[in-house]
Amino acid sequence: MTESQVIQALTKFDTATICNVVATHSRFPNLCLNLYDPWYGEYYTDQTLRCMYPKMKPVCGFAATAWYSEASSEYPAIDRWALPDHFEASKKPIILAAKQTYPPKLVNLSGLFGSNMTAEFKAQGVVGVVTDGPMRDHEAIRSQRVQYLATGLTSGHGKFVLRAVNTPVQIAGMSVSPGDIIHMDVCGAAKFPASELSKVLKNAKEVVKRESAYQRMFQGKKFTLSKWKKFKSG
Repeated sequence: MTESQVIQALTKFDTATICNVVATHSRFPNLCLNLYDPWYGEYYTDQTLRCMYPKMKPVCGFAATAWYSEASSEYPAIDRWALPDHFEASKKPIILAAKQTYPPKLVNLSGLFGSNMTAEFKAQGVVGVVTDGPMRDHEAIRSQRVQYLATGLTSGHGKFVLRAVNTPVQIAGMSVSPGDIIHMDVCGAAKFPASELSKVLKNAKEVVKRESAYQRMFQGKKFTLSKWKKFKSG
């Protein structure tokens, strides 16, 4: 399978399964790649982000990164085309990991991403955005089919600047470098190295298969505690 085919296949799994394969699964240790410390590996987002379009299926892609702040003489804006150039050079599909840094009074006010920016992003291959600030234009973006994980919604913003692109960022507990794979759904986002794509897909298939068999043991009238104990001891 090509990288694009593997990424498309991964959209059939939820992000919790990806986390299990990458670092967290204890029931099937031979299927866990142990790429990160399960608690402290900074490979998935915390509960401060909301999935803005929960009815959309999971999305998966290569990370592009950006860092935004309010306008200030302390950090002048970088070149206007830096982010489009970064998208152009990135593998597709893209998930933008966008860090937002504001003074405390502005943190919850900046609806940075709207329908115009989303249209620009989508034209360059962006299928999802993970950001630690609010967004705007919720209904106008819905039809564009670009998924967002954000802290919430607001209606406006002031003057802002793009401070950096193509650099490591940390968003809601997840540390991302450009080119990482990001998988995101209604529960959040997780990342892993692109070099592990095929292994993650292979193991995710097997995890779902085994978990389905495990859960069937508890369903219906044939469940007994002795069967459960036998399964655990086996």
